[in-house]
Amino acid sequence: MHRTRRILSLGLAAVITVLTVATAQAAVPEALSQDLTVNGKPVPVESVSDTPMQGIYEVRLKSGETFYSDADGSFFVVGDLFANREDGLVNLTQQARNGERNQRLAKLPEDERVIFRGAEEPKAVLRVFTDVTCPYCHKFHEEVPRLNAMGIAVEYLAFPRSGLGSAGARQMAQVWCSDNRQETFTAAMNGEAPTNAPDCDNPVADQYHLGLDLGVQGTPAIVLPDGRMIPGYVPAERLAGMLGLDTGKSG
Repeated sequence: MHRTRRILSLGLAAVITVLTVATAQAAVPEALSQDLTVNGKPVPVESVSDTPMQGIYEVRLKSGETFYSDADGSFFVVGDLFANREDGLVNLTQQARNGERNQRLAKLPEDERVIFRGAEEPKAVLRVFTDVTCPYCHKFHEEVPRLNAMGIAVEYLAFPRSGLGSAGARQMAQVWCSDNRQETFTAAMNGEAPTNAPDCDNPVADQYHLGLDLGVQGTPAIVLPDGRMIPGYVPAERLAGMLGLDTGKSG
């Protein structure tokens, strides 16, 4: 009887210990987000997440910066976190960025984009931050019919590279306010600045700020379906190859 009680007591103690440790570990991210300071000043933390490394947490600031910290914020590591796997190094930091990029873009209503797609259901969708005054954006737009023929839809988002007070921002506002966005957008890409579109509430400023948050530094910025972002002009065949699609000369 005494032996049974002793075993039960030990088992209960072990369960309590495990629960206490789990509770302490679960509380760490909240403590970091509330109490993190640098040079005696509180740091505006957006989120704290676990990593595969025990005792190391990913800290994302409201400014968009990401770094890694120990449990109490005594030590920081700035840079990308990699997993060393049998098939090679995997950039876990980049994977997290890609996932967040996809989630935020998926929240944008379809009617706030300028969409070009073929007659068939698309095999893949590219989201492209663009500027109608950007020469390489003009070159990319020439590839859109070829992309559509290969089953790749293109959804454009506005990113006036010279800022919201630029000519590009004003032209894109008119594109987004026009009755036929596709036609007006293509005309603008061909150098015909829109002049007769009415003023309206438009998403150009919001999309510009979103692009900044997601790391867009220039145009075109092409976001692949897995969230990876490709800076600059890329030919249609190469994009199709990156997507694992047939690059045959159809259409």
